Amino acid sequence: MADYEIVIGLEVHVQLLTRSKMFCSCSAAYQDAEPNTEVCPVCLGLPGVLPVINRKAVEYVVRTGLALNCRIAEVTKFDRKNYPYPDLMKGYQISQYDLPVAEDGYLMVNVGEGQRRIGVTRVHLEEDVAKLLHRTEPHGEGYSLLDVNRAGVALMEIVSEPDMRSPEEARNYLIQLRSIVQYIGVGTANMEEGSFRCDANISVRPFGAPEYGRKVEIKNMNSLRGVFRALEYEAGRQQRAAAEGETIYQETRGWNDERGVTVPQRSKEYAHDYRYFPEPDLPPIALSRDMVAEVRAGLPELPEARKTRFVSEFELSAYDASQLTASRAMADYFEAVVEGAAGDRTALAKSTANWMLSELQGHMNAAGVDIEAIKINPSQIVELLALVDSGTLNSTMAKTVFDEMFETGGAPKEIAEALGLVQISDADAIASAVSEAIQNNPNPVKDYLGGKETALRFLVGQVMKLTRGKANPQMASELLRERLEMMR
Repeated sequence: MADYEIVIGLEVHVQLLTRSKMFCSCSAAYQDAEPNTEVCPVCLGLPGVLPVINRKAVEYVVRTGLALNCRIAEVTKFDRKNYPYPDLMKGYQISQYDLPVAEDGYLMVNVGEGQRRIGVTRVHLEEDVAKLLHRTEPHGEGYSLLDVNRAGVALMEIVSEPDMRSPEEARNYLIQLRSIVQYIGVGTANMEEGSFRCDANISVRPFGAPEYGRKVEIKNMNSLRGVFRALEYEAGRQQRAAAEGETIYQETRGWNDERGVTVPQRSKEYAHDYRYFPEPDLPPIALSRDMVAEVRAGLPELPEARKTRFVSEFELSAYDASQLTASRAMADYFEAVVEGAAGDRTALAKSTANWMLSELQGHMNAAGVDIEAIKINPSQIVELLALVDSGTLNSTMAKTVFDEMFETGGAPKEIAEALGLVQISDADAIASAVSEAIQNNPNPVKDYLGGKETALRFLVGQVMKLTRGKANPQMASELLRERLEMMR
């Protein structure tokens, strides 16, 4: 409804790519492990155990804070966040409260043709919780199982300011944030696996009102599409309620993806409900400026900067550059192809972008894989493009060869020869088909000689038919024109 402004802030949890967990030496690679096998007394929250800080996790949060233009604290500390829940082994979570690693940053987010600055309130460290698996027996009784493998995995929380004004802005923020996390190598940011999780805070207020409305937190969104749909639904619900004078309660609601609605879960907690206090078993951490400078120097080229470079260096469209740089692996693959080929870099870049964003992306989407899982390496794309450029393959042949390459990982030239798809570029071989096409089609020949240029295209088609599509069409056109002009 046009009278009410939507206000959105996001809390994103990112599992960090550390080898061990946050406060113990257990493996953090729990995804494929048997339940309750990557555990120890610390993970289980047994009495008398002492946590030890994972240094790499701290470095990763510093790296993320710098990539998000944050101020890095000189001293940071851990706190106990107290709340009872079956997946929280100790009855409290080791997190950070008043002295996070990073604060006061921002992310420039694409909005329409421009960008908006979305504030980043804080980036802090904590530990993940165990995983509850809910089951229902055939006769209707339910029960829950507990897998502790995930408990203690290093978790980073990125909290935004309430600066987003539409579900689309929120989705774009998440896309760009996920891309940065992947670029700097601190996490896989895979929402389906739970390594990139989002809770959304949303409220509405009359346009121009200085005060925020009562916010609702939405949980249980496990995809970008889910976040967008949940925010779209909740925005409409709150706008209708405000317009009709209904009370909007500050609460936590869950997203039901099947029904497409949010449902009440519990009243919203405040910070004092968690009874935060400093973690007594862990000392404060001094983050030296030398260490911060070293981390900053090790940052890679970030997505927005790489996109800008692709536009200027390779003369790509902003859209193509954006698609290619959304994933670091995709951008690396693209540059490997361009660097491995000979010739005009601008032309090569454009043809490479076309192949990657059409044929390659289409095959990856259909197979449900990302670029790191494909069988084709960049040098094979270089070889395929060279075969097209030399006239050995036309575009239709090249697509057929590419289909086989994607399935088998085979070399383009070998596949083309095995399938009998090598284009004929020998003038003598094509000349025979040209003679036959002229002899068999006297009326189109007469039309051409009478000034009807379109008849030439028909005759080229006949040459292609006679050669089973293998003739170089440009060479066939030139030979036909020469023969026909001699007949005038």
